[in-house]
Amino acid sequence: MSNSRQYWVYHERQDALLCGQHALNNLVQQNAFSPGSLADIAGQLDQMELNFMAQNDEGGTSSKDYLKRIAEGSGNVDESGNFSIEVLRSALLSRFDLELPNIQQKGVRDKVEITDIEGFICNRESHWFAIRKINDRFYNLNSTLERPEFISHFKLAAEMEALQNEGYSVFCVLNSLPPPCTSDAMMDLGLPQYWWKEEDLMSGKSNAMTRADDPWKDVGSGRRLDGNAGRGGNDTSQMSEDEMLQMALAASLEQPVPSMSDRAYALTDEPADGAPGAVKIQFRLPDGTRAVRRFSESDLVGVIYAFVASKCSKQSVELRAGFPPKDISSKKEATIADSKLAGEMIHGRYV
Repeated sequence: MSNSRQYWVYHERQDALLCGQHALNNLVQQNAFSPGSLADIAGQLDQMELNFMAQNDEGGTSSKDYLKRIAEGSGNVDESGNFSIEVLRSALLSRFDLELPNIQQKGVRDKVEITDIEGFICNRESHWFAIRKINDRFYNLNSTLERPEFISHFKLAAEMEALQNEGYSVFCVLNSLPPPCTSDAMMDLGLPQYWWKEEDLMSGKSNAMTRADDPWKDVGSGRRLDGNAGRGGNDTSQMSEDEMLQMALAASLEQPVPSMSDRAYALTDEPADGAPGAVKIQFRLPDGTRAVRRFSESDLVGVIYAFVASKCSKQSVELRAGFPPKDISSKKEATIADSKLAGEMIHGRYV
């Protein structure tokens, strides 16, 4: 179980009523989800539910059930920031391609022992929290706790049974969660004040160290332990002309070469309605406005980005499509037809 690598445990603390966000981030051990990104998913789910009701209820948008649903507001996030299980499931699936079944679901426990499951999300009423396996140990990462709490393999099954007896619903990720943190690069994915050194947690230190107060965190990054820049940083006051020339040459070699996906795309003319190969795409733009535009099915997805850019004052925008919504930036060089985006609703948000 033990090895020479240093493990760190990520444990976000409660902020307002955003425990669903914290549970997800603690589960994946990084600051992957924001309130805004989860609210976007909630809005998309709400719209899909309304569209389904409009198409299937007698009376459509004038039906009693549809009007009642509108009056009730979102069914996936409330005014306090509590998100539904469907939002959490969609977020995990779209970002990490992970499913989140209920542990009571038929067949889930038939496949593995409970100690082989990598992570859990527990919910009762409006509170969510995560339990995650890290370095073959389980930790309760409830955001209301002051620090992560160790759960032994022996006690895990009893802990889960007790939670369910208390009225908690328990969901799980069987495997393929992002790996635990063992490097500085991985720690950059989280907020420094929430990283706990595992060896301190296991030794029971009352003053267990977080990344924010680790005196060694800047070693190798060009900064001294007193916080001042060292020779490894960008301080050139002590360098000779030859040293500065070598640093400039090295920096020039490190400049990234633009990839095809980074190139600019020209916005093509909008085809006429009914023209061969013309397809319609709907947009929900980052400012909340909606748009519909025709494209040629042979246009690259990059042309879609050019259209959205023309509406967004050159700000960087992330585009998502499908259900659950997935980032389409990797498809910029593919055609709209090959990417199956004809007739889709594409959601944009500023990044």
